[in-house]
Formats: sequence, structure tokens, C-alpha cells
Amino acid sequence: MNDAPLPFTGQRRVNFQRSTRAPRSRTPWLIHRKPSPPSKSASTRSGGIFDVDAKLARVSEIEALSQAPDFWDDAQKAQAILKEKSDFEARLSEFDKARRGIEDAEALHELATEAGDNETMAEVDAALLNVERDVNALELARMLSGPNDNAGAFIEINAGAGGTESMDWAAMLLRMYSRYCERHGWKTEINDLVEGEEAGIKNVSLQVDGERAYGFLKAENGVHRLVRISPFDAAARRHTSFASVYVYPQISDDIHIDIPEKDVEVKAIRGTGAGGQKVNKTASTIQLRYIPLNWVITVQNERSQSRNRDIAFQLLRARLYELEEKKREAERDKVEAQKMDIAFGSQIRSYVLAPYRMVKDHRTGVERGDVDHVLDGDLDDYVTAWLLGVRNPNRADG
Repeated sequence: MNDAPLPFTGQRRVNFQRSTRAPRSRTPWLIHRKPSPPSKSASTRSGGIFDVDAKLARVSEIEALSQAPDFWDDAQKAQAILKEKSDFEARLSEFDKARRGIEDAEALHELATEAGDNETMAEVDAALLNVERDVNALELARMLSGPNDNAGAFIEINAGAGGTESMDWAAMLLRMYSRYCERHGWKTEINDLVEGEEAGIKNVSLQVDGERAYGFLKAENGVHRLVRISPFDAAARRHTSFASVYVYPQISDDIHIDIPEKDVEVKAIRGTGAGGQKVNKTASTIQLRYIPLNWVITVQNERSQSRNRDIAFQLLRARLYELEEKKREAERDKVEAQKMDIAFGSQIRSYVLAPYRMVKDHRTGVERGDVDHVLDGDLDDYVTAWLLGVRNPNRADG
């Protein structure tokens, strides 16, 4: 965990001591970090970790802007500005809740110590756990402060080596991410899906709409490995399957990406998958080819050809934007290592169903034995650890 100073530098610090009358079963890491001296860079009131003053100033600025008579002349821009204000207000509310929690816990601790009240000391323990949870949420929000982290996402899943086994694994991953999105209240829609010959899927493109969808889902980029007794093998042997997951942000319309007409070929074709009578009878499916990189994007979920075309170009813009971001990150030696891992088939996470049951993330070292819950979309432990910068010290060996 990052050892940066607490976000409450400049406020009164809680320095709780263990009471011999009420031993605590667990001690939140947050409360017992070594205090750092207040500084301008660390202060929450002057451009520090959570930049409270800057957020308050921006909210006031937007309130003033919204009173201007021409504010709604550009409705789309106005809505984006009000959305920014809403996001800042939500973060400020979370910060204030955590600050009040620390102050209340400190006051309660003082009362319990003076009175020698074990019951009240137990309430202090519960209050500290709540504070820990709230500040961890703030820390996570800070990690989701990238330019696209609030955006929706596109998830692409591709079956790897292993034939039917890997195609079935790709279908399992589709269900896992659909359930994960459902848990977070995000809306999902399949833009394109190619079924396997016997079972599962060869590849799928899933659109995810919801706040911070990309910020969370970007943690899933990479190769995922499944080890299990094959349901397709009459000899009941153990098989290893791979599937790759790529996540792209949905790019806002106010970000301009120039795509020359000569670089794109667009064709309307008849649907090839199980898409219903209407899809198969009309040429509503759009196939877009980006010539410079030989990317082919197919969208067939909508009945309208124009709507499928819009979605195809949205996917292309998202891919191009993500490609440019990765180039910039590669210059700082951050993403290139991950790209090499994927190219050489090194998995980011293993899901082992036999001979034992465990899901282990090789980047962070987080592992769990309740495999069924993980495959049902319970991924928060893995995603949060990666976002908070937890790293597996044995990664080089894994």
C-alpha cells in the first residue's frame, strides 16, 4: 500500500492507543500510519491528495457559469459541465463523510478512555472500521482520476489456443464480466459475437455503459488462463485454456480523432450469427476495416444499418485512442511490459478448478479459493488491488 501521508493532514490526527480493557481484534492500517508533518503539497486544503479547495472552487465556478443566459445554447456542452459538477460534489461528500468519521471516532475514544467504558470502546472499534472503509474508497477514487476513468467501456474477449476448450472459456468470461457489470449497476450490450463451432464463442465485443466502467475494467486487460477437467474430454483429462481480454474507453464526442476516409472501408453485409430473423434477412450488419492496421470491426446487434455504422466508428475511435494512450505510456515504460506479457502468452490471472480450486492474480498476488463466486462476477478484490498498486513480489517467478 502507498505510504503517502493521510488525506487529513492539516486536520486533527487520530492517535488511538490500545486499551487493555477492550483489546481490538483488528487495527485499520489507515489510523496507525506514521503521521507526516503538514505541508502545502500534502494538505487537503491546498491542492493535495484530494485537492478539496480546487474541487470547491470548480463547483462554485460551474454554478456561476450555469446562471449565464447562453449556458444552454450548447446543450451537450452544458450537460457535460453539469456532470462534472455532480462528480465533484459526490467526491466532496465522500471526503466530508470520512473526515467527520475520524472526528467522531476520536471524540468517542476520548469519552471511552475517560469513563473506562468497554462497551463504548467496542463502538470505537466499529467506528474505526467504517472510517477505514470510507478512506479506502477515497483512495480508490483517487486512483480512478485518469482522463477516461469515468467513461463507459468496450470489452473484447478472444478465445486463444485450445479450440473448443478456449471458446467455452471465452463464453465463461463473457458471463463473468456481464455479472460483474450487473453488480456495479452498469448496462451491457453485445455489439458483435461469433459463436464457436461446437460450444462457446470465438470472440465477442461487449459495450458497457456506466460511471467509472472503464476505470475499473481496465484492470482486466491481459490473458486469462483456465485449468480444469474438460467437460468435452471423454477421458476426463485436465486441460489448460487461454483467452485474451482487451478493454477500451468509450471516447467522448468532444475528443476529436481524425480518421481519413481513405483509411476506412465500410461494407453492409447480411448477419451471420444468431441475431433473429430481421438481422439475417436484411443487410443491416456493418463491417468496417481500418486499412493501416488491418483491423476489422463488425457490428450487427442493431436493426438499423446507420446505428450499427455509428457503433462501429465509435469502436474504431476507442481503439485508436487507446492505441495512442499506450504509445505514450510505453514511453514511460509502463505498458510495454504488459504488451510483451500478452504477446508471449503469460497470463495475468489463473483460474484453477482442478486438482485444487483457486483464482490467483499473478500481478498482485491476490488469491481466493471461492472460485464459483469469482466466476459469478465477484472481482472487486482483484480489481481494487491492481488499481491501488498492489504488486506481487514473486511476479518474476509466476
